Amino acid sequence: MKESWLKVKQYFTQDTTTFAAGISGKKLFLVFVIFSIFGAYYEQILNLVKCYLADGTIFWESRAGVFYGPFSPIYGMGALIMVALFARRDRPWYQVFFYGFLFGGIFEYAISFLQETFTGTTSWDYSDHFLNIGGRTTIPFMIAWGAMTVILIKVIYPVISKAIESIPNRLGNVLFVILFIFLSINMFVSWTALIRGAMRRQDMPPLTPVGHFYDRVFPDSYLQKQFPNMNFEPEKGVK
Repeated sequence: MKESWLKVKQYFTQDTTTFAAGISGKKLFLVFVIFSIFGAYYEQILNLVKCYLADGTIFWESRAGVFYGPFSPIYGMGALIMVALFARRDRPWYQVFFYGFLFGGIFEYAISFLQETFTGTTSWDYSDHFLNIGGRTTIPFMIAWGAMTVILIKVIYPVISKAIESIPNRLGNVLFVILFIFLSINMFVSWTALIRGAMRRQDMPPLTPVGHFYDRVFPDSYLQKQFPNMNFEPEKGVK
């Protein structure tokens, strides 16, 4: 057993090529995975703190954006795009802040619009917040996006980049393939099920066997259980 383990270890470590060097596609994907996990737990902890401060209850509720696993792809995609856009050149912090301010607002607005348009659901509505933009984002939140972009690019990303590159090349390639296939299928099934749910609530019959399968396996009760923070009847304030 020990000898077999040593052979496996030797196989994965004997290739000394740096894994995901530079700002490569594989590194960007792993940044996506890391921050998808971070985003899901960040939202859950934030919600737990809010509930505790409001009425003293301990309430741990899923904030994942897919059916399987603690992944919030919105956070992952935001981090991926920020790194791809802003980490390639050594920009001064105020430029990073300004670009992050603009990008964060546009990204949050676009995601809210696309979610409501294609799934008939909303996950946030800032209509009653100060300096909100269409109920989808706010100027204060855009300032927070700018600050988070500076922290990400100047502090967090260099550490994560070094950690990713320290993964043995063969092991990293295997992990990349497994995670890529798993998350691709996970996101596709989760989001197409939400789209079918929106069609179902508009009394549109399934057009394909896949639609019939989704109606049977992923009914509205299942979607609401998996995504408890989603409003399946969007507020009128969000247009």
